[in-house]
Amino acid sequence: MARSESDNPARPPAGVRLCALDEIKDPGGKSFRFRDGSRMFAGFVLREGGQARGFVDSCPHAGWPLAPMDDRYLTRDARHILCAGHGALFTLDGLCVAGPCTDERLTDWPVEVRGGEVFTA
Repeated sequence: MARSESDNPARPPAGVRLCALDEIKDPGGKSFRFRDGSRMFAGFVLREGGQARGFVDSCPHAGWPLAPMDDRYLTRDARHILCAGHGALFTLDGLCVAGPCTDERLTDWPVEVRGGEVFTA
């Protein structure tokens, strides 16, 4: 990624409520977009049971969003994150295991679950 997403003014600070955990399919993902002027931060949260993990919604190879439509991040068998742009596959912890970005990682977006709610961390 050419720029640091942590320097993006649209990136929400820690403690922002994103959604109830039950709003995310299990297993599944949910898209989030935040704006600050002309800047945008795009992230997504994956759910597995009572756990949630967040990533910046940007392919490490091309920089474009991973999903072709909001909330559609996982393969049909829910075993991998799919980059719809070129078919790269990532493990659910963000490591690319197939495609032009093999061995690269998605950028983490720290989130936490508290009382059944998902917050930025």
